[in-house]
Amino acid sequence: MPEQQTIERAREDAREGKSPSAQAGEFVREEIHHVREGKHGARSPQQAIAIGLSKARRAGVKLKAPKRPAALKRKAQQDAKAGERAGRKRSRGVRNALKRESRASTSRQALSRQAKTSAAKRSGRARSAAASKAARTRKAA
Repeated sequence: MPEQQTIERAREDAREGKSPSAQAGEFVREEIHHVREGKHGARSPQQAIAIGLSKARRAGVKLKAPKRPAALKRKAQQDAKAGERAGRKRSRGVRNALKRESRASTSRQALSRQAKTSAAKRSGRARSAAASKAARTRKAA
């Protein structure tokens, strides 16, 4: 269950008219914080991000499901529909499995590597458009 503070920050983003991915970013941020503080681990930065996105969908953020692979798309749609229907046993099993995973997956280096590989998959024009939109919509300090 996401923390109340995270849900409130995501709602604030929604009120400000920010994109669903920006709203979901609050949940991803919370998840990375959980791994760093030792609440549980993650096998990779991608897993930590995926957990955060799943929580965002379950909290009602209107995130689109990925186009491929089909299994991931189904899971995302299921998260969007579900509240917390998974049984207690399964929740405990997942939590225990995550506790055995590494905490290094959310280090600065690991997240930097993930961001670089993710950005490299996008075209230069897409990266440029994202940067100029970020500059336009940046909150005045």
